[in-house]
This record gives sequence, structure tokens and C-alpha cells, in this order.
Amino acid sequence: MAKVLMAMSGGVDSSVAAALLQQDGHEVVGCFMRLGTVGDDLSSNKEQQLEIKHKGCCSINDAHDARHVCAKLGATFYALDFKDDFGRIIDYFVDEYNAGRTPNPCVRCNDWLKFGRLHQYAKTIGAEFVASGHHAQVLHTPSGSELHRGADDAKDQSYVLFGATRDRLAEMLLPIGHLQKDEVRDLAKKFDLPVANKPDSQDICFVPDDNYANIIAKRTPGTMQEGEVFDTDGKVVGKHKGHQKYTIGQRRGLGIAMSKPVYVVAKDPVLNTVTIGGEEQLNCNVVQAKDTNWLIEQPDDWISCTAQIRYNSKDAPAKVRVTEMGIEVVFDSPQRGGAPGQAVVCYEGNKVICGGWIEKVS
Repeated sequence: MAKVLMAMSGGVDSSVAAALLQQDGHEVVGCFMRLGTVGDDLSSNKEQQLEIKHKGCCSINDAHDARHVCAKLGATFYALDFKDDFGRIIDYFVDEYNAGRTPNPCVRCNDWLKFGRLHQYAKTIGAEFVASGHHAQVLHTPSGSELHRGADDAKDQSYVLFGATRDRLAEMLLPIGHLQKDEVRDLAKKFDLPVANKPDSQDICFVPDDNYANIIAKRTPGTMQEGEVFDTDGKVVGKHKGHQKYTIGQRRGLGIAMSKPVYVVAKDPVLNTVTIGGEEQLNCNVVQAKDTNWLIEQPDDWISCTAQIRYNSKDAPAKVRVTEMGIEVVFDSPQRGGAPGQAVVCYEGNKVICGGWIEKVS
């Protein structure tokens, strides 16, 4: 059996994952990543700050829960200070919005911290594997390690793990990926874990008040300026208070009355403009992506696949090829909501074959 560094979030998934590893005979070392005090300086209202600190996935309460679970299991527990490293993720988040893109900080956190810095730390304590409570599966085969979708379609997180390299996959364990969410909760009760009924976190951990504009305004003062809102014919139809407050596909909160439902279909960070249009103008057939990661041997030509362009979207039939930029994905039928800054992830059945960061859609 192996020594395993278990990434503990204080939630039910990572807690059950730790218990299952221990049940299988592994030596489990629980690790909680301290990323800074969630909610600090977001509000001058002390009661609101307290509420915010208790909502994210990396709060003081979560650290307490992770420690409590490890004590219950008799496992070693460490809390590592990754505040400086996490600052890089927040900077990325803010920079992407200021550049008119739509970031995905959870993917970056997995790439840079959970399966980046944690792997480095694992080597210092002699751990052979790093494990997490993600709903995805790593299959260790004679020909190499493969990343597959989790068994629970509604909870599958393989999309946010696409950036793990093939070498990293060989060092990863995902102990609950074969389970349905209700089975995970049943096991938590069976193991008598104190987090069995703890709700899942739904927020970006450093934006638990769901107001990401506050983060941008605080870290880059003066970048959010009033600008014009255009329709697709180039007519000015309103004003906005910062293009960063809008995302591609957004319908609510536009503050503009039109004769039909309208959505944000484009943004120009240089001119500080937002363009709105009909739902049909959100469709795309071709996605070009950079900073790609292949989990199979790169093909010489087009290969068939299914591809997913948002975390909460469904994958759709497509084909993918290697390009000078990274990859090009062409869908069999138009897809809604592709946005620069998001990830496109390609699958062969349930197996992740590649992914990259969307640069252009058409």
C-alpha cells in the first residue's frame, strides 16, 4: 500500500475519499490548503464579512472540518499556507476580466495548486500519490494513465481536470469517481464522518458573496469605467458601468429594454463597449484554443470526438486537430456560449483526450 497526500477541502467528497483510501490500507496524510481569509476587505460590515467567510470552500470552518475528519480517521493532518500562490490565481481572474475574457479559476487552481504545488509537497514527505475528492476517474492502465468522466453525470468534474499532464495523472488518485453523490453521502454516514450532511459549496471560493466586480475594483482601481452598449447593427442602445461586469451569454441585469430577449454577444475591452443581440448570435461552430494539453498521442489529422465548451454544458459531436495555435474544434452543429477565456475539453467516449483555453470562436 502507498503513502497518499489527500487534498482535504473540509467537504463530504474529500472526507469520504480519505476514508476509502484508509479502508484500502493506504497511509493517508490529510492536507488543507490555506489560501488566505476568504472575505477580508470585501465588506466593511462585520456581520457580512463573517457570513462570507463561512460560505466559500476554503474558509476557517472548512479547515476545522478537515482537521476534525482527519482526527476521526486517525490520519495525520497538515495545513499548508498557499496564500501567495493563490494570489496568482486571483490575479489571473482579474486580468482575464479586464482583458474582456471569461476566466475559469477552478481549472487554474487544479493545475497550479492541487496538482501542481501539492505534488511538489507530496514528494517532500515521501507520498507516492496525491488524491482529491473530484467526481472524475483516473484509470491506471498498462499503456498509461487515463482521465475519465465521473460515474455521476450530474457531478462530473473531468472538465476542470483537463490540464493535468499525463505524468501527473500517473500520480493521481480520485477515490470517489466511481460513485454517485448519494452513495458518497451514505458512505459518510457509514464512516460516521462529521461532514455527512454538509452542503456542497457552489461559489468561487474567493468570491463567496457572488460579486466578482468587487474583487476587480479592489485589485485594479479605476479599470471599470462607464461605456456604451451597442446592438449588432452598431446602434448605441444604452450605457454600462464597466465591461467587466458582463459575460458572454448574460441575459439578466442588462438594464436595457428591448422588444425581444437579448444577450451579451461580444465585448471590446479596448473600446470599453458591450454588444447585445439575439440568442442565435451566441452560436458557434468553430473553436480555436491555445495552451493545450493532450492526454493521448497527438494525431496527425482530424479525429472525431465530443467536445464541451463550458463546465455546465453538455459535450457535443465534433472533430479536433492540432494547429499552430493549439487545437481547432469543429462541431457537427452550432453550439451556444463559447467564450474566450473558457476551456474546451474533448472526449473519446468518457475519456478526456485533450483540452485548451478558448482564444477564438466563430
